Amino acid sequence: MGWTKVLSESELPAGSRQVVQVDGRKLLLLNHEGTIHAVSNSCPHMNLPMKNGKITPEGELVCPFHRSAFNLCTGAASTWTPFPPVVGQLMGKLKAETPLPVFATRIEDGDILVEVA
Repeated sequence: MGWTKVLSESELPAGSRQVVQVDGRKLLLLNHEGTIHAVSNSCPHMNLPMKNGKITPEGELVCPFHRSAFNLCTGAASTWTPFPPVVGQLMGKLKAETPLPVFATRIEDGDILVEVA
């Protein structure tokens, strides 16, 4: 599909996040420490929304439901369904550890573009 304009840079100030739809996919855009990240808004464990996930000091987005943690740059999971205790480990076995899809971003003429293949 290529590069798609999703927002103007001014619509995503530092520390903010916004869900946008691109080619039928809901993407979560985050402006974290001056870097624009685009990730799937669905946790790969149970497809629950990631919008309210916290960002750790290590630059990981944590699922607000089962606390899986994903690197914002690579999507790699560092933690897979640790919550709730005991039950989370069982729930994690329902689906193999899977990375969070991430998408390339760039700023062009004051607009944020996302590359969705």
